[in-house]
Amino acid sequence: MSAAEAAAEPQTQGSAVALIAAALPGFEALLEEAIAALRRKVTADGKISSARLEAEQHAAHGLSWLATYVMALREMKAYGERLQAEDRYGAIEDYALRVGAGEYAAQIFGGIPMSQGEIVRLPALGLSADAVASACGDAAEALIAEGNTPENRARLVALFSQSDGLASVGDPGLDEMLEAIRSEMRRFCAAEVTPHAHDWHLANDYIPMPVVEKMAELGVFGLTIPEEFGGMGLSKVSMCVVSEELSRGYIGVGSLGTRSEIAAELILNGGTAEQKQRWLPRIAAGEILPTAVFTEPNTGSDLASLRTKAVREGDVFKVHGNKTWITHPVRADIMTLLVRTDPDAPGYRGLSMLIAEKPRGTDADPFPVEGLTGGEIEVLGYRGMKEYELAFDGFEVKAENLLGGVEGQGFKQLMQTFEAARIQTAARAVGVAQSAFDLGLRYAQERIQFGKPLIAFPRVADKLAMMAAEILIARQLTYFAAREKDAERRCDLEAGMAKLLGARVAWAAADNALQIHGGNGFALEYPISRVLCDARILNIFEGAAEIQAQVIARRLVEG
Repeated sequence: MSAAEAAAEPQTQGSAVALIAAALPGFEALLEEAIAALRRKVTADGKISSARLEAEQHAAHGLSWLATYVMALREMKAYGERLQAEDRYGAIEDYALRVGAGEYAAQIFGGIPMSQGEIVRLPALGLSADAVASACGDAAEALIAEGNTPENRARLVALFSQSDGLASVGDPGLDEMLEAIRSEMRRFCAAEVTPHAHDWHLANDYIPMPVVEKMAELGVFGLTIPEEFGGMGLSKVSMCVVSEELSRGYIGVGSLGTRSEIAAELILNGGTAEQKQRWLPRIAAGEILPTAVFTEPNTGSDLASLRTKAVREGDVFKVHGNKTWITHPVRADIMTLLVRTDPDAPGYRGLSMLIAEKPRGTDADPFPVEGLTGGEIEVLGYRGMKEYELAFDGFEVKAENLLGGVEGQGFKQLMQTFEAARIQTAARAVGVAQSAFDLGLRYAQERIQFGKPLIAFPRVADKLAMMAAEILIARQLTYFAAREKDAERRCDLEAGMAKLLGARVAWAAADNALQIHGGNGFALEYPISRVLCDARILNIFEGAAEIQAQVIARRLVEG
């Protein structure tokens, strides 16, 4: 079927938006039942028991995934309604929503994949047969029956495969300013990043400084920093658009902005007036490059057990301890360094955040400063900045660089960055997924087997259809979380869901795109091999999928 035929085909059924709207109340009621069921299991003496919640991880994490799917369905409906109101809703959006929403509805009843080997089903969530039957009414059955069908997948593929130059499958729903930003970042990547990214990856090279300098000229590092501090003062949605497009070119480039985003959030939320004036304009201009130094070898996500200590001696703190999985530390000018300043305070209470200055290093002399050494961690992907283990042995930080000027606030200050960091990571995941889709689609169109292009084979086309639908869903969930952040509403739940889903979508897209490449996908010379490696990290950093699901579940049962 040609794109023109698919677009012109009469709609004998209601729109995907109407199908989702009719089915959504049943899914929302099902979610409320599941939350109540888990709450009963994990409550002891009128409080949520951490031990019980941990013991019920399969059900708890399954609840998180169910809630993420219901949130995704809500946002698919809201997205479609916005486009309809603006007369921007067309056949490609309708088929993408049909395929995506229909599949998610079917998975809710049949089993949601938390990972490739872990499927959660509704009985495991403590749901009664009556509750499931009530949710699986006529509206849900219609969404499934008229959703992810072979015919709808074929129509979707026909539409996007014959539409040259699509920035994405489906209108992303952005306004003119955000579309202009998106186009500018795409042009930058097409000229400066995409042609070179695979060579940088294979050689384990740094992203060249001229590229970093051009990013600074484009305003990448000061995107959301207020204008009074030299930034552009734009929204978190704009951050998502930029992060997505840069990560579509190369995740390393998209992630350079993360360093500045985290540092700026820390200083904006927790810094003194003097610290804001001193550091934010220089971060915004790209004059200084920050890095985040939080994780330790034996603590991982358990920051309450952090052991690196900083002892005040006169006008300086002297730092002793070890950190690991530190991204881009050699070329960084400042480190946002989480340390324990009060060894007697248990858990999080003794932690403080330092803005630690250091000179830029090189591969030959990575840390040209007393008291700091390190060794590179060789990694599968996520290259271009390099990962290091760091050892501090009397490394000095000026006492005036204690963030906020008060000890013991480090964990609280770090927590204030989690929402923005997870939203930005979700956007990076969407960019990586889009890159995988781009590569898979191009290869499927160009590779001829048995006398026809690969895309003519239904199993190949089906992979591309599901990729396109899930990327649209992950993108809209990410934008929703960003809009909540821009509105200054608490959005740790939404940010966590966007990151949880986005990471899975990126991995699935990369895996399927490599499968489309066949044996060539396993060859290092093909860029999809890099994208697969890059996609894998997204389920691990900024909150591993299991940690993310645990946090979401706790928020749900706490209400």
